[in-house]
Parts: sequence; structure tokens; C-alpha cells
Amino acid sequence: MKSSSQAVRIAIAVVVIVGTIAYLAVSGVQANKSYYVTISELQGMGGQAYTRHLRVAGNVAPGSIEHSGTTAQFVLAENDNRLKVDYKGTEPPPDTFKDNAQALAIGTYGRDGVFHATQLQAKCASKYAPKPGEMPNAAKAAANGTAALSLTPLSR
Repeated sequence: MKSSSQAVRIAIAVVVIVGTIAYLAVSGVQANKSYYVTISELQGMGGQAYTRHLRVAGNVAPGSIEHSGTTAQFVLAENDNRLKVDYKGTEPPPDTFKDNAQALAIGTYGRDGVFHATQLQAKCASKYAPKPGEMPNAAKAAANGTAALSLTPLSR
């Protein structure tokens, strides 16, 4: 009799522990999940926009950046849609964060119509593009009949 009641207690303890671990895993995944939306999709989400962790991308509107330390306020633009962004992070915005740069803001949308970002990523495509009227290196090499990359052996 004693061994069967002890086995039941152990089985109940195992079920409680496994259930707790499963609940924590599912709730942790839900908390860290973020949806990627465009500015127009964000503005059309209604009340759902205020309750979700989101990623919004667009181009930084020229002249809209106000930067101080690890905070920045700016406007993301996508076609005719605009979104004010208030970035408050632990790190300053990246070096590539400039006017007309493509930016990805990660955070939440406030009822004040401002996107409150805690993370910010930016890339500047013009930094890596050839100057206007200039051919990219690979195209130059193809036109000249040479390889785009040349490898030289290391000397010992």
C-alpha cells in the first residue's frame, strides 16, 4: 500500500514539474516573438498593434533624426506612409543610421501614434553601391576579361 501511494506522489510531482517547464517554454516563446510588418500594415492593424512586439522597416526620412546618446527620434517613411519612432536603447544608433538609410525598428506601437523602439538596425546601401555612372567591380572585371577577385599567395 505504501509503495503505490509513493508512486502516485512521484507521478504527480513529475506531471507538475513537466507542466511547469512546458508552460514556461511556451510563454517565453510568445513573449519573444515579434511580427514583421510594413508601416501601412501597422497602421491598418487596429487594436492588435498595441499589444504585440513588432518589427517595422522603412527609410529614414531626411532631416528627421534627433539623436542624443542612446536615444533617437526620427521618422520612417514607406511610399506615402510615415511613422514617428522614439528609440531608447542600451546602445547608441549604429554608424550606418543616417538620412535615407534603410532602418528596422523593433519594439511596440503606442496609443500616442509613436513606435517605441528598444532595438534599431540600419544599413546604408549607398555606402556599398558604385558612384553614379561608375561600373561595379565585378562588371568592370567582366568587361576587361579579368577575374573580379585576385588572390596572392602569402609569403613565409
